Amino acid sequence: MALKNTYKATVGVIGTGNFGTALANLLADKCKRVLLYARNEQKATQLIKTRKNGYHQIADNVEIITDISFLAEKCNVIFPIVPSINFREMMKNLSPYLKPYHVLIHGTKGFDFNNKNNALKGSESQIFTMSEVIRQESSVVRIGCIAGPNLSKEIALKMPAASVIASDFDEVIHLGQKYLKSDRFLVFGSNDLMSTELCGILKNIIAVGAGTIDGMKLGENAKSLFITRGMVEMVEIGKAMGGQVEPFLGLAGIGDLIATCSSNLSRNYSVGLRLANGEKLNEITHSMREVAEGIKTIDIIHKWSKNNPMRIPITETLYKIIHEEITVEEAHAYMMKFPFTTEIEFLK
Repeated sequence: MALKNTYKATVGVIGTGNFGTALANLLADKCKRVLLYARNEQKATQLIKTRKNGYHQIADNVEIITDISFLAEKCNVIFPIVPSINFREMMKNLSPYLKPYHVLIHGTKGFDFNNKNNALKGSESQIFTMSEVIRQESSVVRIGCIAGPNLSKEIALKMPAASVIASDFDEVIHLGQKYLKSDRFLVFGSNDLMSTELCGILKNIIAVGAGTIDGMKLGENAKSLFITRGMVEMVEIGKAMGGQVEPFLGLAGIGDLIATCSSNLSRNYSVGLRLANGEKLNEITHSMREVAEGIKTIDIIHKWSKNNPMRIPITETLYKIIHEEITVEEAHAYMMKFPFTTEIEFLK
């Protein structure tokens, strides 16, 4: 076990949301200096003054900065943790300062839906993972992602947690483990980057649905049924997009799914809970401090499915709920009548 600040490296984090701040503090345990980039000057000034971000006490060796060129100059390893809707813009701003020697390990669990060339198998829609956006917008070669059950408040409270660092490059995995692994944060490795990204993205859909189950007080049997069927739907979508099954059965898949379908700390779960309690989607999103990626993902997968005919009843039903085509009560009545046949087919 490495001692505190074992490594002399200066490591960068982009994004001052809850997970970005939690990750900066985890890195600060192992690295001498962490640069945390805030795009908003006012937010940066507040963080510098208070050394707090919500429920996070910012470590002394985390330096808040607003100059993205300085971040790229000082840090060879950078962790972009920004909402998917802002990710491409962030990369365009960062890209002029990046070199092929940089390593980027993102922690964004959403799709980009804004470009023309598509790398996901079988889709005519313009959908990209964040690793694809990094490749499109920069000269960076060594790319990875961090995924898993990472409820940031629990990390802030120094409760035990774990993640997967996925990359095509073993060096990226080893760097992520080196700078993050500790006696309270385990870090596993995977060489299946795309499938690991898909796990983190698609589970947000199911978390929204799980929240509606609890909001209607339908019980643990019903939620267990829903999560299980949700996992099957995640895998089927992931396979159709070119992903592999194995990561869905590990920490980035089942692990993250369990956490986000069961906790009020999950933004996506909270959206479903509030929908079931009668709130409108606009009211919910306007009151949230951070983005619930599942809402956007439901819309994207709904559009994607028009060119990829397959049964995705959970996603389609949630789409109808958030667009007020059906009520939550009607949705659950429909799902209990849906003609599911074979329970699990993706292992065949």
